[in-house]
Amino acid sequence: MDRIDDLRGKLLIAMPDMGDPRFAGAVIYVCAHSEEGTMGLIVNRPLPEIVFDKLLSQMKIPSTPACRDIRVQSGGPVERARGFVLHSLDYTSDENTMVVADGIGMTATLDVLQALAQGAGPATSMLALGYAGWGPGQLEAELAKNGWLTGPSDNSVLFGENHTSKWAAALKLMGVLPEMLSASGGRA
Repeated sequence: MDRIDDLRGKLLIAMPDMGDPRFAGAVIYVCAHSEEGTMGLIVNRPLPEIVFDKLLSQMKIPSTPACRDIRVQSGGPVERARGFVLHSLDYTSDENTMVVADGIGMTATLDVLQALAQGAGPATSMLALGYAGWGPGQLEAELAKNGWLTGPSDNSVLFGENHTSKWAAALKLMGVLPEMLSASGGRA
């Protein structure tokens, strides 16, 4: 079970030869990892055409001038119309917030959006539309085929605004330079 549990709160960093174009250059924060599968949010795919306050208006959630401009990301190819707020744990929503790791939580209910619309809610957050998901053993198979690197997470990678540098920054957290990665894996 240790092998199964050790990815929650970690980053998945796509290898340069990622065969799936949906994940090329992706950095994914793993929110859940168990024998039933894996769920994570891509943290480096902004959706600049979606503005948070306009999204609130479409959802008929009233906002105040105190509403912060929360970044909206493409969290992954699964359930792209569903929102997931990744945030600091200075905010929790009863049983609706899933504590992930190291002061980070995820809430996928309207109450967090309502709180943010009023200028309350978590101090640090980002909204992901959709998520990345893997069935039982699927991610482990992709890891074995060198599709992903796994590494520690950091708030600057999760919540930082420079999305073009997050892939390299995630590698740097591991002590890896992007130019040192091979486009093909091998076994010794």
